[in-house]
Amino acid sequence: MTDSKTSAVEWTIDAGIMVVTMKRTPANALGLPIIDGINAAVDAADADGTVKVIVVSSSIPNFFAAGADIKHMAAVDAASFTEYGDKLRGALDRLASADRITVAAVDGLALGGGLELAMACHLRVGGGEASFGLPEVKLGLIPGAGGTQRLPRLVGRGRALDIMLTARQVPAAEAHAIGLIDRLVPAGTAVEAAVELAKTLVTKSLPAQRAVIRTVDASFDLPIDDGFAYEVAQEQDLFEDGEAKEGITAFLEKRAPEFS
Repeated sequence: MTDSKTSAVEWTIDAGIMVVTMKRTPANALGLPIIDGINAAVDAADADGTVKVIVVSSSIPNFFAAGADIKHMAAVDAASFTEYGDKLRGALDRLASADRITVAAVDGLALGGGLELAMACHLRVGGGEASFGLPEVKLGLIPGAGGTQRLPRLVGRGRALDIMLTARQVPAAEAHAIGLIDRLVPAGTAVEAAVELAKTLVTKSLPAQRAVIRTVDASFDLPIDDGFAYEVAQEQDLFEDGEAKEGITAFLEKRAPEFS
């Protein structure tokens, strides 16, 4: 196992799983310390070469992440506000990429940028007392780190508008029912459950998992016939250059595949 940290984020790597823990008191506001910490963790995953799954979590009781750094936003001019937004979006986009699987483990509040961070991950595990919301309209703003784009894709247009226009908090049970989180677990166990999920994910072919993410994402943007064609191309690439040969051979030999 290896581990490292910045002032606001720490991470461990073990058996292909990186657990990233945000620890910026009092509520994990997504200011530059956490943005830089997330980037440093992803850099470490890239350098390690074995990481197939990243779990994003929090060590702050009752908070996953409370949102953007409002104090920082209040102190900057328009140009600096744009620069801050670009940095936040850039960090979240790295988690949203198909380079590896990312899982958000949410216990407590995931609000504003905190929910945008969770939605940037491919999967979300929520504890029973977690709560989710995009309250930016209370500040005269909109969710600007991907929230207006990712939330409708997860829960549909009407539900997304209801959540954003009212600025209400969505309890964990409702979040699970509408597809905002993928797994609902007892309060306080989200990290443990997310790591168990990661242990399942790392046994599968990462090239195939990457192709699943790319193909599913394309389904939101392409006409269905183009989506079918893209799916065929991805499947063919995996058969020719991926790990399909090992997977098929292992199946026929009745053994576990040895994926890289």
